[in-house]
Amino acid sequence: MTDYPHLLAPLDLGFARLPNRVLMGSMHTGLEERGDWDRVAEFYGLRARGGVGLIVTGGMAPNPEGGVFPGAAGLYSAGDIANHRRVTDRVHAEGGRIAMQILHAGRYAYSPDCVAPSALKSPISPFPPKALDEAGIEKQIADIATAAARAREAGYDGVEVMGSEGYFLNQFLVRHTNRREDGWGGSYENRMRLPLEVVARVRAAVGPDFILIYRLSMIDLVPDGSSFDEVIELAQRVEAAGATILNTGIGWHEARVPTIATSVPRAGFAWVTQKLMGKVGIPVVTSNRINTPEIAEGLLAGGAADMVSMARPFLADPDFVAKARSGRAREIAPCIACNQACLDHTFSGKVSTCLVNPRACFETELRYEAAATPRRIAVVGAGPAGLSAALVAAGRGHAVTLFDRAASLGGQLNMARRIPGKEEFDGLVDWFATMVAREGIALKLGAEARVEDLLSYDAVVLATGVLPRDPGIAGQDLPHVISYVDLLAGGAEAGPRVAVVGAGGIGFDVAEYLVTGDSPTRDPALWRAEWGVADPARHRGGLAPEGPRPEPPRRAVTLLQRKAEKPGKRLGKTTGWIHRAALQMKGVTMLSGVTYDRITPEGIEISLGPDRRLIAADTVVLCAGQEPERSLAADLEAAGIAHHVIGGADVAAELDAKRAIDQGARLAATL
Repeated sequence: MTDYPHLLAPLDLGFARLPNRVLMGSMHTGLEERGDWDRVAEFYGLRARGGVGLIVTGGMAPNPEGGVFPGAAGLYSAGDIANHRRVTDRVHAEGGRIAMQILHAGRYAYSPDCVAPSALKSPISPFPPKALDEAGIEKQIADIATAAARAREAGYDGVEVMGSEGYFLNQFLVRHTNRREDGWGGSYENRMRLPLEVVARVRAAVGPDFILIYRLSMIDLVPDGSSFDEVIELAQRVEAAGATILNTGIGWHEARVPTIATSVPRAGFAWVTQKLMGKVGIPVVTSNRINTPEIAEGLLAGGAADMVSMARPFLADPDFVAKARSGRAREIAPCIACNQACLDHTFSGKVSTCLVNPRACFETELRYEAAATPRRIAVVGAGPAGLSAALVAAGRGHAVTLFDRAASLGGQLNMARRIPGKEEFDGLVDWFATMVAREGIALKLGAEARVEDLLSYDAVVLATGVLPRDPGIAGQDLPHVISYVDLLAGGAEAGPRVAVVGAGGIGFDVAEYLVTGDSPTRDPALWRAEWGVADPARHRGGLAPEGPRPEPPRRAVTLLQRKAEKPGKRLGKTTGWIHRAALQMKGVTMLSGVTYDRITPEGIEISLGPDRRLIAADTVVLCAGQEPERSLAADLEAAGIAHHVIGGADVAAELDAKRAIDQGARLAATL
């Protein structure tokens, strides 16, 4: 008996049978570009061992002009086949199945050689594309079909043709990017000619007994996007052309609507996929912000799809399916959709990994091997760095005691979880608590650790976190001045007009907390209204004609920063725009290049260049950075006790849970 009968039910494709309804969606990890194919094989092999029904690789380019950037991985030549064979052999040895995604970036390619249906530059690339002629179009079709044939030769069980997210095939489909007047443009019949020809040619190249997934854009979220009638027509024609499965794509990369960030409601776009159910005879996959087996099971049981795609959850936990099957769902490390170590890394040219699981994509480098000699280890601080160190150390066989002055686990994660749009941190803190109990870690909470408490341990790890930095502003001792800690952890109240001093990540979070009432992340209808998402059956592309309609702000907020740069410039590469847009929609005033003169009972007096002004405020919240909390380290040094310092106690850079968890894990792996 299982708690997830729909999720774990097999899926019969006729010539193949998948063991369950879980698709590991495509993610670009950056591993293939580094040429260490054993590392690639280990990454996918562990996910196959974990029981996923079907894996889809990161996007592989069919030719150089189609690569997402110069040197992007692909299957350009027969010489690439041997490298890919190492991956497929490993996946098959683990009992898994794997399909290769064929991704032609079109005008999204970060290269002067990019090509597209029309010479219209993308807003997310500096390179104008070359409009393809007839011969150029034929070359792209032939290269995609050849890549599919090579994928079969390399041992893949299938291919996924990327036709969504605003990439090459999607660019031909809509007038937004296709201004042609020949047989490849104009009418919808002509505009869908390219994807249909690609599917037919791929099917001919690979034969009938090979999985062919087509990634279909269900809702473009850009002006002049597809209508839903066109989506249905394309789906039916793609099925007739030879597709085995239809996967869901949501939104173009240039869309100004978030689609996978943590503030997007869980399964927030499954309703779009459900609209296609019953319109085609092949399995339909739903995707985007599905991160627990309970959500996936509910979608399948409710008829939203035949299969569920989860991508980043398999960065967080390669054993997602195995744990769900064996009744250990609470032990699944949660994807919190933060983007910090996955997409932010991808778009910065780094190897992707996971904030929650630093081993993701580093499996051959970061190994948690059993300790040769188990030791008694004290970890002081139960925030992300300390929890990570404690869990890895205990998992390796050490006897770990975890100290914290607070009465509960989580450290500053407990402040993050109070921010509207960051509700996923609730699940992360719960997971840490579950795993601490599972590993038998001794807890000493609610009391300050002292030197004498640590004398008997073989190793001491200090993860004592950070303290708010004193900004030294005249008048900051007035009663209406509070720190972000007072607001988020201490229960202090703010008045109707608030000035926030500091516009880093914490300042933006505090502003979001101050202006937001009911969290749209918990209310999909409210979230869709806030971002202007409409039913694509009523409005082309799924954009509401009236635009975003956010709820009125709870307070008037002014966000101030000393640096003379765009507020929020240093936020996450792929999420910063979301935070800026959300606050702008709530009417938050953002000022940079500010000098803080003094705080008065009426507000805060600032200088902005030669101008002096009063920012009227009932409350002033200080978010002016952090400093390492190392007082215990000084005491240990004075007592001659060796120790390791990690996390914010080591470097106080914002509230960087990604670095803290990684540092804790890497230290514990060596103890």
